[in-house]
Amino acid sequence: MRGKHVRAWLAASAVAMASSGAIAADTIKIGSFLSVTGPASFLGDPELKTLQMYIDQINAEGGVLGKQLALVHYDVGVDADNARTSTKRLLEDDQVDVIVGGSTTGTTMAAVPLVERAGVPFISLAGAVVIIEPVKKWVFKTPHTDRMAAQKIFEDMKARDITKVALISGTGGFGKSGRAQSTAVAGDYGIEIVADETYGPKDTDMTPQLTKIKNTDGVQAVLNFGFGQGPAIVTKNYKQLGMTAPLYQSHGVASKKYIELAGDAANGVRLPGSALLVADKLADDDPQKPVVIGYQTMYEKATGTDVSTFGGHAYDGLMIAVEAMKTAGSTDKEAVRAAIENTQGFVGTGGVVNMSAEDHLGLDLTAFRMLEIQDGDWVLVD
Repeated sequence: MRGKHVRAWLAASAVAMASSGAIAADTIKIGSFLSVTGPASFLGDPELKTLQMYIDQINAEGGVLGKQLALVHYDVGVDADNARTSTKRLLEDDQVDVIVGGSTTGTTMAAVPLVERAGVPFISLAGAVVIIEPVKKWVFKTPHTDRMAAQKIFEDMKARDITKVALISGTGGFGKSGRAQSTAVAGDYGIEIVADETYGPKDTDMTPQLTKIKNTDGVQAVLNFGFGQGPAIVTKNYKQLGMTAPLYQSHGVASKKYIELAGDAANGVRLPGSALLVADKLADDDPQKPVVIGYQTMYEKATGTDVSTFGGHAYDGLMIAVEAMKTAGSTDKEAVRAAIENTQGFVGTGGVVNMSAEDHLGLDLTAFRMLEIQDGDWVLVD
């Protein structure tokens, strides 16, 4: 299914999703709100395609608990108000059984008070640790956190004897949280933050900030926390300024789109990513290999585009929700919530998930792989 065929498939799916009032009463409603358009479309687009693709597959195989799944989705861009309105609609009008969505931290956090009040299980696909810390009864997430990304990066820096680091980060929710987590854990790895710069979502040139960093004495490496076009601009400006210290990016750019945007300037950049990005390079006995190879094959065949970490987050969220319903033996919201919270040994694209009442993510640092970009591709460096 490629080109115009996949567009037609998605258009038909969108019509079906919009007609939530026509969904039969004996279906299980999977609610979702994603950033399919706008500056975070590189997150929401593969997430939506993944949800629809696997819901179609599950339905073709007989559904869940003898019922068909129905996806009720709203595109919210990156607007928190839209996310609030859409979540309210999912909960009150559509009366969904579970929500799998929230591409960004900002849209996710806008939805959190509503799902907590309504008592509906919500599995977010966004990155910041604030989503699950402190623990919220009804809220879970699948992506690795920004704190974990900072820890993985600093672990790699420590192994390279890097002790003085400059930060540059976006001023959006993800960048702010990543900056805060980086500064909070740097000392644990013997790392000192010697420069700290930021950029806005509409900035098209980060040369002034990078020039300040370049002129700061002792900088041995630079860490950029952000997503969208910002990190690609940072990467290009970095090369244009002739900066040679190692450049690290966060998991917020863990897709081929970043490499395409940054071009040759991305070569040598390191970042923590999921096994999905290096599926074919994993050892044969890696428990994630069959899962990530299976997802990659299905996604790329269906869409004709490269797989991304972000679509993988949607796969994990949907499958965790489905397994929880099977475990609960019903769609009773408290029973499903409890089953999600007790997820153990689930092998997903992001890692092996072991949740608990104290941990609504269930991943540790081993779920991250340290990657380097070489000749326009991902290479494992740990």
